[in-house]
Amino acid sequence: MEIRELALPDVFLITPDGHPDDRGVFYESFRRDLLSAAIGREFTIEQSNLSISRRGVLRGIHGVRGVDSQAKLVTCLRGAVLDIVVDLRVGSPTFGRHEVVWLDHRSLRSLYISEGLGHSFLALDDGTAMNYHVSRPYVVDAVYTVHPLDRSLNLPWGLTEEPVMSDNDRTAPSLDEALDRGLLPTYEECMALFGRTVMA
Repeated sequence: MEIRELALPDVFLITPDGHPDDRGVFYESFRRDLLSAAIGREFTIEQSNLSISRRGVLRGIHGVRGVDSQAKLVTCLRGAVLDIVVDLRVGSPTFGRHEVVWLDHRSLRSLYISEGLGHSFLALDDGTAMNYHVSRPYVVDAVYTVHPLDRSLNLPWGLTEEPVMSDNDRTAPSLDEALDRGLLPTYEECMALFGRTVMA
């Protein structure tokens, strides 16, 4: 498999090699040793989640802060999504920047998203299934949400109709509101989770 860091630091795209024959295709979709070597630290899976969405569903922007922060490995198992990761770590050199990736069941590419980063996706097909492997169990009090249509972020969703959103996402704070209320993780605390020192 190919693992490469994207332009947004701490986000990696994993592209598996397919082995086709007359039965179909076989993929080796996850290798802990290879991913851990690529990101420079151990990635262990403590919980797996699955979401099923109809076309037009917009989920996120969601992230987790503090000691309960999760690294995520997300894969589209059915359908297709426009997946966007946003750096919402206060103090990060790339704060406010985003990365856009197309994920679908044909390529079975995965996206590794480091602790503290915000994650969101738009389902492009009915029955879109997204699998999440996460490094820590879910702790509701550690979750933060920022509105995915916040004009200051200007994320390129390419919407042609009103998206389907949860009440929680629809009423989520803007980036400025989240900053004012101290809801977002800091870059320093995220780096400390895996032993990196932030240079002054």
